[in-house]
Amino acid sequence: MAGESAVLAGQASTGDFDRVLVVDLGAQYAQLIARRVREAHVLSEIVPRDITVEEIKARDPAGIILSGGPASVYADDAYEIDTALFGAGVPVLGICYGHQLLAHSLGGTVEQTGTAEYGKTELEVTGDSALFSNLPLRQDVWMSHGDAVVAAPEGFAVTASTAGSPVAAMEDRQRGLYGVQFHPEVVHTPRGTELLQRFLYEACGARPTWTRHSIIEQSVDAIRAQVGGENVICGLSGGVDSSVAAALVQKAVGSQLTCIFVDHGLLRAGEAEQVEATFRDAFHVNLIHVKAEDRFLEALAGVTDPEAKRMIIGETFIRVFEDVADELTDTRFLVQGTLYPDIIESGTKDAAKIKSHHNVGGLPDDMQFELVEPLRDLFKDEVRAVGEELGLPPEIVWRQPFPGPGLAIRIIGDVTRERLNILRAADSIVLEEVRKAGLYNELWQSFGVLPAIKTVGVQGDGRTYAHPLIIRAVTSDDAMTADWARLPYEVLEAMSSRIINEVPEINRVAYDISSKPPATIEWE
Repeated sequence: MAGESAVLAGQASTGDFDRVLVVDLGAQYAQLIARRVREAHVLSEIVPRDITVEEIKARDPAGIILSGGPASVYADDAYEIDTALFGAGVPVLGICYGHQLLAHSLGGTVEQTGTAEYGKTELEVTGDSALFSNLPLRQDVWMSHGDAVVAAPEGFAVTASTAGSPVAAMEDRQRGLYGVQFHPEVVHTPRGTELLQRFLYEACGARPTWTRHSIIEQSVDAIRAQVGGENVICGLSGGVDSSVAAALVQKAVGSQLTCIFVDHGLLRAGEAEQVEATFRDAFHVNLIHVKAEDRFLEALAGVTDPEAKRMIIGETFIRVFEDVADELTDTRFLVQGTLYPDIIESGTKDAAKIKSHHNVGGLPDDMQFELVEPLRDLFKDEVRAVGEELGLPPEIVWRQPFPGPGLAIRIIGDVTRERLNILRAADSIVLEEVRKAGLYNELWQSFGVLPAIKTVGVQGDGRTYAHPLIIRAVTSDDAMTADWARLPYEVLEAMSSRIINEVPEINRVAYDISSKPPATIEWE
């Protein structure tokens, strides 16, 4: 975890830690802003744009950051916020659209100057500034805007400008209000992290005490407060998310925890055996192994819609847990390794639904469990850091993410036992070659996708009619965005040759070179 910091899980108490609220105004960088705050050891929380001043005061923030956004402040559908926020006595930093909204709301002037700025831009510091203190008077920043603030509101000092932004930065230190037209949260603004830290530490007075160790302490306290002396079950897949969640809960309540490994028949080759060996034998966890392949395949028979697959898998998981829980004593708590990207992608008040995650949108309304989700507000790299702190082995902590619905959403079409076996065989070759090339830990994910179609090929001077396989490999920091991995040609060649020669049902291999966005990492 960069800087050892993160947001606390949704159910955990934030204790005596300072927090900064990031108001999401529709920016693609809202999550990145929150991450940068956490990297500075300060708790951050993303909140919707229509949050009220009363709701803000109830959270008692040390500061507020207004994110960028896609619109003009003059557009009919422009995002707005409660302007009483600016008089609430809480320091505010507006970034890009947030900067313009701050200026516009307080009587400044925002216009189209005729000089839009996108990409690297030279900024000149023109006045005494708290945010630019001890930073170069000229520096490169990253811009992405059409409108610009041309006149600051009364009481503000203009502290920086660019060729296209007369008011590229402004401050009203007496009221604790700050605005910058550029994006300090992106790596393309080299001194941006220092500027954010000045806002956090000096303008807000936030204490840099939010660390991985404190996350564990607060999570353990919150789990104990929620669960008390009751028994808990955990859906354990063997992946990093469920493993870290299980380790946190075990640390909190010990023998009250029973882990349930549901082998739904949608796992990669050898994974069921690995889970058994790791958690029952090495960690001596109370583990129940439920073999439910037939049950899941029966429920998925004939289903091709990806959302339907996810919903079916999510509900079937819960029903299996309920069946096991009925055989246990007084069990009403269910631990899940839900992460923050799961919540965002499944659709929230301010985020369009990309796809339902089986552990979010796929949960049945009538399930009998109360959820324990200690990782709910964490990104993947933060979860890995917590796992390391808890002493989990590297092969679990650094395991590439594997979706809860498993291979069901890597088969494009009807999920059958035959197609699962074909995909397992091909996917294992992909991973073997990635590891052989020393690329496993450099990639966010690498896997095969099997479309339920067939293509014509030629093998042994004869015509074949078999499946294609798509190889997908991406790099990412948090799964919110991802880029396709530039795998060496010799690695791709080795994968293709082995798959076509060793998996008879496949006669063609393709490589996915799309990034997220516009694509997603998984195909379904």
